[in-house]
Amino acid sequence: MMADDADRRIPVVILTGFLGAGKTTLLNHLLQQPEMAETAVLINEFGSVAVDHHLVEKIDDDVILLDAGCICCTVRGDLTRSLTDLFMRCLRREIKPIRRVVIETTGLADPSPVIYTLMEDFFLAERYRIDGVVTAVDATHGEGQLAAHGEAIKQVAMADRLLLTKADLATPEQLAALSARLTTMNPSAPQLPVARGQVPPSAILACGLYDPAAKSPDVAGWLAEEKVRDERRRAHGHHHHHDVDRHDAHVYSFALTFAEPLAWPSFADAVGVLLETMGERILRIKGLLNVVGDHKPRVVQCVQHVLYPYTRLDDWPAQAPYNDRQSRLVFIVRDLDQSLVEQAFAMFCGVRDQC
Repeated sequence: MMADDADRRIPVVILTGFLGAGKTTLLNHLLQQPEMAETAVLINEFGSVAVDHHLVEKIDDDVILLDAGCICCTVRGDLTRSLTDLFMRCLRREIKPIRRVVIETTGLADPSPVIYTLMEDFFLAERYRIDGVVTAVDATHGEGQLAAHGEAIKQVAMADRLLLTKADLATPEQLAALSARLTTMNPSAPQLPVARGQVPPSAILACGLYDPAAKSPDVAGWLAEEKVRDERRRAHGHHHHHDVDRHDAHVYSFALTFAEPLAWPSFADAVGVLLETMGERILRIKGLLNVVGDHKPRVVQCVQHVLYPYTRLDDWPAQAPYNDRQSRLVFIVRDLDQSLVEQAFAMFCGVRDQC
């Protein structure tokens, strides 16, 4: 194993941020940099159909998908097992040595259970150390997300560094207002405006040992609450079933699958109507699309009212379920009936979900 001379434990960077903040874009850019060599990546996604790990260009034995639900709800056991297995595989020289680990959380994750697990699990704490919590904040939607979602507040308050993503799409007034609010919430965290995910590795590395005492008093309280919950689980041996598609009573995920290739103009019309009329309830859309006349899969991403320009992958993933080349869209919504979304695609595209 490889680590810093002063502390031989492997540094772990927790990359978090609300839905649509651009974490995968940041990660793609970072993993192409020489400073990020020998980095293992753990990607957590919310929902039953995983997309993000197909969008990370560095896909090899060092990329691990935690896809059983939101990392703060159901994946803690998977996180512990994955980090333990990663360490043991390196020790047995089954994989090349690693210098660090980056954990990309789902946008709905509360970071406190992740931080607590890394600090309090005996096996992990002896072998890994938190090098920093880095939070991506969408410069165009951040203020609204902070007003509406407690998870976004925790992600900011617990951060060592704040990346203001999509700074090129925000107005100077938006950036100034968001920066002022972030300073109030977390005055000790440096803020870095980021355009198109172009960020130097120094922005996320070497944050120093994680110190809850240096954060707002709420952070220590959240970690204390997590300790109480953990002790209660251990005392009662309680491992309740959790719906991997549901975050709480209001937020849930579903996936639509379309067997036939879609005409792009009709698809864009359907999505446009959905975003215009229901954007406040559509937290995130992400997926791969089979478009008529295009042999490469198109990556579609939306946040609330905004459909971002599509990109393409070089080829369809070889792994299931995308190896069948069917279009799949993952929706994360708040208080929105799935049938309304299905009706929009039936009306504009003449297609219905195959699941």
